[in-house]
Amino acid sequence: MKVTFENPDKVNGLMTLTVEEADYQADVEKKLKDYRKKAQLPGFRPGMVPMGMIKRQYGTAVKVEEINRLLGEEIYKYVNENKIQMLGEPLPSDKQQPVDVEGAAPYTFVFDIAVAPEFKIELTGKDKVDFYSISVDDKMVDSQVEMFAQRAGHNEKVEEYQDKDMLKGDLRELDADGNTKEDGIEVSEATVMPTYIKNEDQKKLFDGAKLGDVITFNPRKAYESDAELASFLKVDKADLGFHTGDFSYQVTEISRYVKSEVNQALFDAIYGEGVVKDEKEFREKIAEGLKAQFVNDSDFRFMMDLRQYCEKKVGDLTFPEALLKRVMLNNNKDKGADFVEKNFDKSIQELKWHLIKEQLVSALGIKIEDADVKEAAKEAARAQFAQYGMGNVPDEYLENYAQDMLKKKEYVESLVDRSIDRKLIAAVKPVVKLNEKTVSLDEFNKLFEAPQA
Repeated sequence: MKVTFENPDKVNGLMTLTVEEADYQADVEKKLKDYRKKAQLPGFRPGMVPMGMIKRQYGTAVKVEEINRLLGEEIYKYVNENKIQMLGEPLPSDKQQPVDVEGAAPYTFVFDIAVAPEFKIELTGKDKVDFYSISVDDKMVDSQVEMFAQRAGHNEKVEEYQDKDMLKGDLRELDADGNTKEDGIEVSEATVMPTYIKNEDQKKLFDGAKLGDVITFNPRKAYESDAELASFLKVDKADLGFHTGDFSYQVTEISRYVKSEVNQALFDAIYGEGVVKDEKEFREKIAEGLKAQFVNDSDFRFMMDLRQYCEKKVGDLTFPEALLKRVMLNNNKDKGADFVEKNFDKSIQELKWHLIKEQLVSALGIKIEDADVKEAAKEAARAQFAQYGMGNVPDEYLENYAQDMLKKKEYVESLVDRSIDRKLIAAVKPVVKLNEKTVSLDEFNKLFEAPQA
């Protein structure tokens, strides 16, 4: 097979492949013989169908299949051997002439190939990139202590209602004279949280309520949502119009959520039994955890700043835009041309960073192993547990959680990207000059609000 490649402007490639009969004939004959062995036609024993009939029935389809396979192999072989950085898939060219595969070879096929622009990115100690360290102060530790205490809290019975308490009581529908309505609604242990009643007049009726008190209120006024009111009265929404009057509510129980005391039981619940022995160690452990968390946050910001720095250093790149739009449309046929136009600029921006990152990864000798991806999965699992205040999750649980993540294809690609980023950050930090800045958490968060220069 003859292959030629033209790339006059360096980004729009044109590949021409000339297929001779000798390139595919042997494979076609072999496949037709396999077809003959399996063919079952009336009047012929298995494997005894004349080859002429097999060729007439399957010859063209097999030839097309083999030529397509051969084209794919030769394109990628040529691209790899000649170190062409192809973007996306090759597309049939507008210069392609009709090919009659039922006629005699040779057959000529022409493909448009998008080629990455040539550039070079190199980082040295002369390159200066911002790196933000987040300071941990007492206020942040106090906030974390409060959060842990709240999460480890419990409900306890009290005698008198305060804001945010939960009430249970016996609910009875009243008639126009304020007496219990005959055949009216009665609900035992009806739950009320006055804090969430929107109507202020109805809400105030519960102020200072004590066990045994009887409160007269109007549920229709108290509850704006029909679904919520129907659930409270234990009736269908269609029947709510028949129950718009007052109800009596006798308080039988008052529950209050009380946060945990900052004591040994809380220390053990958060970090494991005996790991922390007093409040001083508890606060130190919290500060240590926050610092570790903020290292990841700082690295995330560093990657953003590194990207911005590298993109500016590389400058504008010329891409084969028309061809890439065709590639993008080919990959998003269900979304159409409008989707391509709307998202193309962002796609090019991401492609530019992808190419820069590829060069950096190669130059720094970064390799991603299975162990790196697995560690990224465990880190993701650890972060998810930490969101729920679970900082002492045994390694075996993290291991199992990570294994489950690795079984799902939608997670694996993102975990590989995360592994690359982690190694790239670690490799770049010693190479460039870090413009180190220590900031508060509020100052750090504001970095994400302001537009980047």
